[in-house]
Order: sequence, then structure tokens, then C-alpha cells
Amino acid sequence: MNAQQLLAEISDYCRQSGLADSTFGRRAVNDGKLAARLRNGGRITTDTLDRIHGFMAAHPAQGARPAIIERARDIRSSLPAAPAMPPQPGDPQRNFRFFDNRQKYLLFVNTCSEKWEVAHRVSEELAHIHPRPPAVRVFDAGVGDGSVLVRVMRAMHDRFPTMPFYLVGKEISLEDVRLTMQKMSDRFFEHPSTVLVLTNLAYADAPWLQVKSLNAASSLVWHELPLIGNSAHRFEQQIIDLEPFLAQNWKAGVSARTGNPVYERPVVLVIYREDHRFLLDPIIPKPGGTFANYDLVIASQPYRARASLEFKASRVIAPLARALGPGGRLIAIHSHGNDPGMEIIQRVWPGDHPFIHDRHQLLKAVKHELGAAGRDLNFNAYADNRSLFKYVMHTLPSEISESIGTSTLFAAWNAAIYVAQVEDDRLAEVGDRYIDATRAVLRERGGLWFYDESYVISRRRA
Repeated sequence: MNAQQLLAEISDYCRQSGLADSTFGRRAVNDGKLAARLRNGGRITTDTLDRIHGFMAAHPAQGARPAIIERARDIRSSLPAAPAMPPQPGDPQRNFRFFDNRQKYLLFVNTCSEKWEVAHRVSEELAHIHPRPPAVRVFDAGVGDGSVLVRVMRAMHDRFPTMPFYLVGKEISLEDVRLTMQKMSDRFFEHPSTVLVLTNLAYADAPWLQVKSLNAASSLVWHELPLIGNSAHRFEQQIIDLEPFLAQNWKAGVSARTGNPVYERPVVLVIYREDHRFLLDPIIPKPGGTFANYDLVIASQPYRARASLEFKASRVIAPLARALGPGGRLIAIHSHGNDPGMEIIQRVWPGDHPFIHDRHQLLKAVKHELGAAGRDLNFNAYADNRSLFKYVMHTLPSEISESIGTSTLFAAWNAAIYVAQVEDDRLAEVGDRYIDATRAVLRERGGLWFYDESYVISRRRA
């Protein structure tokens, strides 16, 4: 069952029972925003689906459609009477990855130039920051596979070769943390005065490395790795040795309330070179929280395009803006559309518009959310010629011809549906139509490219 089918059932039930959908959500699963989250692309667990249908079966609406009641009764009858057991080690929920299909993500990253272009756009902001002792402070609000962060670190070394670096990266996906770590040994060799922190905390907590919830704080795992030696090879070996620690602690689950990925336990991993500990002592964070005051905050694709404006502003961008230090800059980047990638999507799903909020709407919402706290912030939407930038799918000149290879068509289709964040259940209905749509756009355009848009929030210098 997909979200639209479930929403239709909920709508039918509410209409026949006289309930508002918010009242239904509260009574069924203790979530008054259930229907709104589903409309905005949220997901739910199978347990939540069972609770919804169980509620419908236990409280049948007057004149409810037989199919709804029968489905609810069938599911309810299959539910165990005993309380649900916690996920077992082999349970798919315990082994939850990120909401994106892993294969789609890796194919997109390796066939398109987005990570390069994003890193270039972010690196341009280095000319506008004004670091203060004891370090250049950077926060990456979604590390992903580390491609952007590692390129920005190279640009930072080129611009600030002798300054210590304090870098904090947020990432909930174990696989992305592994990929990021694999790229870092050379960074510690070239720029030894580096403190790298990786964490799975929420946006409201991660910049400060402090969990507000007392219950979660009691289970916080804080781990330091002082790298020994002076070669990238030795650093890499010690980073690889972190695998058992990551596998044990960097686990994610699915929120029964929102359907979004959440950590099982909060983790903070701090890495630095042992031979630079004395120099880095004022920079190395300590348990109990640290000040933020970042010179640069990177927020590249930090939210789902179809999420509500209120969620993007209040749960993601506003907390990051609060973490800026004097003269600090937050650069946010998300997909823009109006490109050949969207032409493919609209040939398959006419009228589909996944990019529902532009930078102007987001900045207005963030400014409203911050209120008085945003008085010393500048909200810079910029003109299109500065805000928008293009990235391409890599192809050989001979690949876009009368006969386009299957691998090229598949890579182009994958890039289009990844950027548009098309759910897997919608893909099952497409059949072979995507092949003709993708081939036609590639031939007409001579290739495939996409547009991202950026905006900047900066704090005034003290």
C-alpha cells in the first residue's frame, strides 16, 4: 500500500465517521499531523499501518465501505495479542538504511557532477568568512558520502594552510559514515591540525554536540580516536579499525510517529592526530556540550523537496542559522528543477512538481521562525545568475547518438528520479514508458543536466 492509497482510506473513514483527519491521527496513533505528513511525503512503519487499520476495525464508521472494514479486520486479526517485541538483530527495521534507495544514490553520485559543483559553490564562501582563534569552524549538515566535505577541506587548506580546523559533520547513515571515513586519511596528513567530529544527532542538537533530551543524553556514546603516526597509510588503518565500533553504535531505526530515520543511540566520534593534541587541546570538544559559533555551515540537500515549508524552516534551517558565529555564513543548496531532468519526470508523470518551495519562500519562513533571534542575520537570496548553478550527467560524446545504450538510459533515468525524489512504489506503475521518455529528452537536449539553487544566511560581524 502506498501513501496515496492509505490517505484515500483515511479520508473515506473520516468522512463517514465525521472525524477531522487530525482527530483521527490522534486517536489512532497519537499523531494529529499523521495525514499532513503523509501528504508531504512522510513515511510510516508497518507497525503504524497496523495500528491505523486496527483502529478502523475496532471503531467502524457508520456506513463505511466494506473493503475498508474487511481490510482492517484482516490486519487486526493477524496482530499478536502480546505487546510488540523490540526489533531483533535480523529485523529489517533495525538494519534500516537511509530513506533513499542505496543503489540509486551511489549511481547518481558516480555518474553526475553535482558533488563537484556543490563543493565549488561552497568553497566560494571561504573568501567571505572571517575566522577567529582558535580555529576555522565548519559544520556540514549532511555529510553523505563525504565527497563535498573532503573537497571543501582541500579548498580550506589552500586558503588557510596554517590555521587549525574544527569540522563537525552530521550523518545518520552508517554506510555514508564509512564512505566519509575512507576519504579522510589524506586530509589528516596534509592538514595535521584538524579535529574532525562525526555525529548522528538531530539538527537542533548536532552543532552543539549536546542532546537536550535527558533520556537520550544518558545513552550518549562519546568516542575519541587520537591517530598515531605521521602517514596517511597508518591513519587509514586506524580508521578502518573503527568498523566494529561503528557497526555496534551507528544504528538507525524508523520513527513510528513520523516515519523518518532516527538514531538508536546518539553518537559523537572525535578524530584528531595524537602528535598535535597539545596544539588542538582548546579545539577538541568535551562531553557536556560545546559552543557552536561556526564560520561556515554547509546545508546541501538537507531536507526532502516535498516536505512542508514549516518543517524545512523550523526543523532544519533555523537551528543551523542559530549556530553561526559572528561573520559566519550558512550556505544552503537544494534542487531547482526547470531542467531536462524534470522534462523526463513530467513526460512520465505529467503535472508532477516535486520542488514546491523556492529559496525566497524558504528565507521568508526562516526569518519568521527566528523572529527576534534573526535581527543580526542577513538573508541573501541573490539573483538567479548567482544563486543557480548547473551540473551534468557524465557521458562520452559518442553515447548520445541515434542508438543510445541501455546503460546510459538507465543512468539518466536513475539521475532524474533520484533528483525528483520519486518513491519506489511509484516506479512500479511506470512499466517501460520511462525508456522512451528518457531517450527522447537525451536526443533533444544532447545530454542531461540539472539545476540547483543556493541561498546564504550570514551573521553580522561583532
